[in-house]
Amino acid sequence: MTAVRAAAPVSPHPAITDFIADGAHVFDDLVDPQAAAALLADIRATRPFDHRLFLSEAEFDADPQHVGVNPRPGRNLLERFEDRLDFVEQAPHIAGALRALLGEGYELLNRKVVCGVPQASVPAWLQARILGNPVNNLGAYVRPEYRDVTYFYGIDFHQDLIDYRDRPADFLTLYVYLHPVSRLDAPLFLLTGSHQLGGTVFPHDLTRQGPEAWLYRDGRGEEVEVRQRLLTGPAGFAAIWHACTLHGTQPDAADHERISLRYLLARGPAPAGIDEVNAALRGPLALPQTRLDLAPDGQAVVKGNIVNQV
Repeated sequence: MTAVRAAAPVSPHPAITDFIADGAHVFDDLVDPQAAAALLADIRATRPFDHRLFLSEAEFDADPQHVGVNPRPGRNLLERFEDRLDFVEQAPHIAGALRALLGEGYELLNRKVVCGVPQASVPAWLQARILGNPVNNLGAYVRPEYRDVTYFYGIDFHQDLIDYRDRPADFLTLYVYLHPVSRLDAPLFLLTGSHQLGGTVFPHDLTRQGPEAWLYRDGRGEEVEVRQRLLTGPAGFAAIWHACTLHGTQPDAADHERISLRYLLARGPAPAGIDEVNAALRGPLALPQTRLDLAPDGQAVVKGNIVNQV
């Protein structure tokens, strides 16, 4: 009688393993750098990425608007380039990781161009107004015709759950650099392991423990030591992270803008690795309130920026 050999256990996808341990997965392989460079050139051709992006101080003060100033359907630059995005969305290593984490039939929540604006491009009057703000999303100050891109000048450590009150953390972020990003180009800082405490309210309670270490408290009696990881890399660099993973950027210190692609992608109807990740968390997957830094009209009411201490 021939013995039946048991099937070898299937190893989990590395993205699932990394999400459980770190709350993030950095891809070893790039997406097509040439396709990234070609898309970058066409994005840069759509507008001047300098002081001409912005309203004058008088124009802004005549009609200040702090909400409804980000890209949205019908006002999103990537809608012009939908047929150019397969180099990201169909890249085997990207799509394979997304299927492993989110299951077959995963959902695209949002995709957009994100621009880190260098200091030389931000008007002096605007620099004075935003000094010390934890989240410098510049959309309110950008001319309406250019609000199809998200512009920022440094964002403190935050979770992407921040924009989704009462929604469970069933989604992740995919970020792609379209050109080389160095320490000066407003790279992303990730706090690996910070997802373990689940959703917490922004601004977050972080204390520096060493050159690369932080103590993170959730306000509910739990704490965890987390490690800082700087995401730099060449054109085509890509990373994904959990909706509860803390990350941020400092202001762009280079002499040029930093242009990237940012996707939010959610769990589909099929079995998904994100369920295993979320089952290991020590805190809530959803929050009725996600932030305390804004007034009802969208103006910043909290000062201070922890990521600038890095």
